[in-house]
Amino acid sequence: MQLRSLVTAAAVVALAAPLSSCGFDYATDREYAVNSAAENRDADVDVLNAVVVSAAEGSGTFVASLSNNDSEDEQTFTAVSGDDGVTVEVSDFEPVTIPAGGLVNLAEPATDIVLTGDFAAGQVLPLTIDFGNGDRVMLNVPVVSNDSGYWEGLDAS
Repeated sequence: MQLRSLVTAAAVVALAAPLSSCGFDYATDREYAVNSAAENRDADVDVLNAVVVSAAEGSGTFVASLSNNDSEDEQTFTAVSGDDGVTVEVSDFEPVTIPAGGLVNLAEPATDIVLTGDFAAGQVLPLTIDFGNGDRVMLNVPVVSNDSGYWEGLDAS
């Protein structure tokens, strides 16, 4: 009887490791963005929840959160432009300073980066985001309606 118990215990221990949580690439370790906005985490500054909020066809306001991963040096957001052949005019704005290790939400306080061009709510705009350190990030940014819940009232155009 003891031999059977010993064999059973050995089998349980042998199967426990491969059947347990041990391993690599857990689903809980992967970034998962539950939103309709664009995100990019490839540069020193993460561009999070990027959208163009539009109250009328042909104009909108670029809104995003910018998270500086550099804990020693501040970064600056200097430009946004159309990418992949898309022509978008961007209003002049002062470069936005992102503190070392900090986060800046372009909607609070409003930075009012107004875009004009041939687009409307429901479309996706390929945009390029430039930073003062030379990093350049490309995103497919959705155009959302100014009256849709979270984005309501954020269009300054």
